Amino acid sequence: MIFKRRRHHGLPGGFLRFEGSKDRRQVFGPADGDFIHLRDEFGNEWRGVAERQADDTIRYRFRDSQGNYISGIGDATGVTLRDQKGKTWRGFFD
Repeated sequence: MIFKRRRHHGLPGGFLRFEGSKDRRQVFGPADGDFIHLRDEFGNEWRGVAERQADDTIRYRFRDSQGNYISGIGDATGVTLRDQKGKTWRGFFD
């Protein structure tokens, strides 16, 4: 019997860590497929999703309980997010 090896094109999982570009504020948390739960150093929780796009980039969208949002894109090397005030966040998977 001949078996074909399946290629999994799932979303990355692991531990995400973001750092603000100006104020060095940190946001971190676990990612499991398309569901992501982040927490910042002040205890605010951010819940989000990851969606794979046609060009193999991944679009991330996060929202906290106060209605604030962060969104951006990522690839194999890292993730770049921007919040509604224009602050940039750069991150990576551990």
